[in-house]
Amino acid sequence: MTGLKSWQELAAALINVAAGRATADMVIKNGRWVNVHSGEVIPATDIAITGGRFAYVGPNAGAMIGKDTAVVDARDRYLIPGFCDGHMHVESGMVTVTEFARAVIPHGTTSMFIDPHEIANVLGLAGVKLLHDEAMGLPINVFVQMPSCVPSAPGLENPGAAITPEDVALAMTWPNIIGLGEMMNFPGVANCDPKMLAEIAATQAAGKVVGGHYASPDLGAPFHAYVAGGPADDHEGTTVDDCVARVRQGMRAMLRLGSAWYDVAAQIKAVTERGIDSRNIILCTDDCHSGTLVYEGHMNRVLRHAIAQGLKPMTAIQMATLNTAQHFGLERELGSITPGRRADVVISSDLISLPIEMVIARGQVMAENGKLTREPPKFSYPATARNTMNVGRKLSDRDFEIAAPKGANKVEARVIGIIENQAPTKALQLPLNVKSGLVEMDRENDVCQISIVERHRGSGTVVNAYVSGFGYDVDCAIASTVAHDSHHIIVVGTNRADMAQAANVLSEIGGGVVVVSKGEELARIELPIAGLMSIEPAEIVAAKAEKMVAAMKACGCSLNNAYMQHSLLALVVIPELRISDVGLIDVTTFAKVDLFISSH
Repeated sequence: MTGLKSWQELAAALINVAAGRATADMVIKNGRWVNVHSGEVIPATDIAITGGRFAYVGPNAGAMIGKDTAVVDARDRYLIPGFCDGHMHVESGMVTVTEFARAVIPHGTTSMFIDPHEIANVLGLAGVKLLHDEAMGLPINVFVQMPSCVPSAPGLENPGAAITPEDVALAMTWPNIIGLGEMMNFPGVANCDPKMLAEIAATQAAGKVVGGHYASPDLGAPFHAYVAGGPADDHEGTTVDDCVARVRQGMRAMLRLGSAWYDVAAQIKAVTERGIDSRNIILCTDDCHSGTLVYEGHMNRVLRHAIAQGLKPMTAIQMATLNTAQHFGLERELGSITPGRRADVVISSDLISLPIEMVIARGQVMAENGKLTREPPKFSYPATARNTMNVGRKLSDRDFEIAAPKGANKVEARVIGIIENQAPTKALQLPLNVKSGLVEMDRENDVCQISIVERHRGSGTVVNAYVSGFGYDVDCAIASTVAHDSHHIIVVGTNRADMAQAANVLSEIGGGVVVVSKGEELARIELPIAGLMSIEPAEIVAAKAEKMVAAMKACGCSLNNAYMQHSLLALVVIPELRISDVGLIDVTTFAKVDLFISSH
């Protein structure tokens, strides 16, 4: 961690400041101490900081102020521990780790636990190392979880790279690896898959945390088998029973509010209505795009939302600070304003609306009133991270044709059904007409086409299927190289020519997102780093993302954050129905299924 000394290195200095024998680097005076250990708000509190760590927290630190001490007058405002995001993917913001940090620091986030399995699916272990090294140089705490499931479902998708148990064991020796990323292959764990168990064993042997991902409503035998396999947390719950079940089994229930995942309101009732102990519940975001970060917030947004559901402000803050630190074994490093911890503080005048008026990270003022006051260092990505598009050929509208079974004039098709604000999908069965031997879309009934274009090995593969729920009502196509988790080109459209054009644009520009309607390009976000991240500042990416959202709306889509749902339709570990470069996948059985059920 750049510029931060360990407690051992600073012990004497911290003790001498606390004893009044030495002066501090910074003193915050006259605040209301939000003590997440005791659950109290303690008025008239001063904080003394030395070497980026808290030395003293209590009344009257005047003796610790010297001529070189920076003094911050809190003016009776609340002193809150810096917020922690317990589970997230930087790549979902379409920006680099540095730019993500720039975007969230003004919102009070000072610690993040990131799982870079998106870049791992494109660049493998080398991609993880890039994000690990970038995170190490930042002035806030960005801990990295080693991706576990690359590919997320072996045999059902073909990513650009794979992660092995040997890779996991090696990564556990890196200084900034905090644990194993979400174990998405929950059937593999439940059925004793040797690769999954080897990765878990390597993580536990290193004394680190195994991240969970149990994306099934079945809380019977498969769930219990999964828990026995070692995952220590889970963010895939969507109901109050999900939250309760995880806590009862000794897991941390991670409740997420991302750009498109609204899973806090239902699950927080475990605390507000059922009285479940909140110590094993953590708040997180999972996936936030840049527009959400820049315009709405990050963990402060999650906290406000949780409080609005009836959660006590102190309890909500504990879920985004101390609970997270304890889960990752970092209670002595962060998560509270107490001696020895990293000096991460949010100053706010209200515990409910949470205006973020000052952010201090490691004893440095990083932001005031929503604006950065100190810039993090720059980080450059090598050319190997930028040249990742390998479609192999130019596509035409014929690549997106779906031939009907011989002699059919009507078919019954499997259709992916969108569920707004949730990651799961529905497996629909809908009738579609046939014309000139090709199965038609059904715009009147909101059935358009979804396609995957393989982009890692130049195979030229295009897989076509159907999706319902976007509401597109004009000729259009939306294409993206952010397509969790294998990150091929995913295209949704109502017009095959537009679909081909959109996919070809992404191949030419090195990856990104593009919206095309009737041959006209309406919006574009360039993502040259692995086809996942921009090299531009978060504010610019956010503006382009807003233009993209507006373009999708102009094409008839009224879903909240439709792009996030678009990008997850290839994630073949979340039920019920998904698409990959292998075909249409039934995630309830983890098997490839036929597009057509019957024809006549």
